Amino acid sequence: MAKKKPIKYFVVDAFTESAFKGNPAAVCFLGEDDERDDAWLQSVAVEFKTPITGFLTPITGSASGFRLRWFSTTTEVDICGHVTLASAHTLFSNGLVDTETIEFSTRAGVITAKRVPDNDGEAKKSFLIELRLPMVQSYEYSSNDLSMLSKALDGTTIVDVKATSIDYIIVELPSMESVIKLQPRTEDIFECPGKMVVVTAAAPAGSDYDFMSRCFAPKIGVEEPPVCGSAHCALAHYWSLKLNKSDFVAFAASRRRGKVMMSLDMEKGRVLLRGRALTVMEGLLVC
Repeated sequence: MAKKKPIKYFVVDAFTESAFKGNPAAVCFLGEDDERDDAWLQSVAVEFKTPITGFLTPITGSASGFRLRWFSTTTEVDICGHVTLASAHTLFSNGLVDTETIEFSTRAGVITAKRVPDNDGEAKKSFLIELRLPMVQSYEYSSNDLSMLSKALDGTTIVDVKATSIDYIIVELPSMESVIKLQPRTEDIFECPGKMVVVTAAAPAGSDYDFMSRCFAPKIGVEEPPVCGSAHCALAHYWSLKLNKSDFVAFAASRRRGKVMMSLDMEKGRVLLRGRALTVMEGLLVC
């Protein structure tokens, strides 16, 4: 059997300006003719042990189109914002595309990533990445029994609960302090509805942020995603109804911390997430 060609990979910290902050992602580049089965992709994700690993494959005949799949350590996931940001950062910063916009074909549909100028206006030297993602609608939670959620969140006071269209549960807590100090019971989160529990609170007056959040997703193999892009697609809709605005700066209060800027286009059903990323590692997969 012929030996497989080595695969280039990058490890990128997304939604941060500093190494070892934000949300880490492994990004692996597969050739157009490099066929790997799902079991291999899953094994690589387990080997990296980042919250999610992304696999990029160029689309034949397209200068800026790539197929992108996302795997946690236990399963393929339906949507992942931070790995999409990390993938775009890798393509832009290594000169692997000549365009300012990339199209990713994913399980969540086509997601575009655009390189936009940073404060100094020099897009090629210092830039933000803007992802155009589907808006995730929040709606009424179907159960009046909050005892399960309350137990999983160690008895913390719950202000509001909403379900979402991607099976995340949004739980509003009384304050930013309550989000930061929360010590969830992971084993009880397994018993709660939804693939992910997202806790959030409004920022106090005078803060640089509009709201903050933490996420817990042991059901998909990620105990606490440090900065979850897909969760912010849901939080944008949730807080737009609460705060009557469409532009936000959000703080992810996990141990690694992170910052997400976003704009909600309710009419088109899209969320623009903007953030920075930083490459911390690169190498070759030779298996």
